[in-house]
Amino acid sequence: MSIEDDTDRRILRELSRDGRQSNLALAERVGLSPSACLRRVAALEKRGVIKGYRAVLAAEKTGIGFTAYITVGLNTHTKASQESFERAMRAAPQVRECHNITGAVEYLMRVEVADLPAYKAFHTDILGALPQVNTLQTFVVMGSPKDERA
Repeated sequence: MSIEDDTDRRILRELSRDGRQSNLALAERVGLSPSACLRRVAALEKRGVIKGYRAVLAAEKTGIGFTAYITVGLNTHTKASQESFERAMRAAPQVRECHNITGAVEYLMRVEVADLPAYKAFHTDILGALPQVNTLQTFVVMGSPKDERA
């Protein structure tokens, strides 16, 4: 197991809430000395439990006004078809998340663009141009009362 104990869990919870807090503040919040806290955070990073730190951007201030979740069904279930689709999605900056899932379709994606015309262009020019795509279903986000992604 990569998480050693409840102290590691408290550290991870606090860093998930605020990854920029100082080591001193983090140590106070989890009840450790600053040096012990720093050692634990370094160990969590080394074991790959903490994969990185990032800024959470305000979508409306960066020109993102339209978010949608899209399910994608492929017309063939071959490894080559999946790899080709996944390469195309990694190259598309509009795709913020792409998950291979179980069920009636193969993929669930989160797409962020400026507005509906930008989404239509993505839908037509990128998704519509992929020969392996069979079905698409779009779910437009109208609001997000809870969103813990960081």
